[in-house]
Amino acid sequence: MKIQFVSTGGTIDKIYFDALSQFEVGDSVAAAILTDALVDFDYDVVALMKKDSIEMTEADRAKIRTHIENDPNMLFVVTHGTDTMPETARALEQMPGKTIVLTGALTPARFRTTDAVFNLGMAVATVQTAKPGVYIAMSGQVFEASRVRKNREENRFESTE
Repeated sequence: MKIQFVSTGGTIDKIYFDALSQFEVGDSVAAAILTDALVDFDYDVVALMKKDSIEMTEADRAKIRTHIENDPNMLFVVTHGTDTMPETARALEQMPGKTIVLTGALTPARFRTTDAVFNLGMAVATVQTAKPGVYIAMSGQVFEASRVRKNREENRFESTE
């Protein structure tokens, strides 16, 4: 079964510009990570937007939802910024038959030391094995969309139970 990777931006896709001393969201890194990992499954990558998740609006979440609802695929990995990932995950709930896993990174994928590759791998494993629903795969854990929050002080995701 095909997995569709939906890129929305966030730290996972950020590029550092030395001259400007700032970050900017670049092109999706999902295809490059999957190619490097020598994966052997059918997938495609759709770039819906290039946004920092702090700038994500309800209209953006509706755009992601509409895309997934109208797409014939059943398995989706959404790369997303971490700051508002739980809000987007909750906005994607209640799509019968679809398995959706959001993931991202706390450091850009283009950095030598990054959690992006591990998180994307966790998301791929989750989307292939979890029952239909919406999940977040971050920091070696999988959370249900309705039971997760980002602890900004500790810079990690945790269960709300």
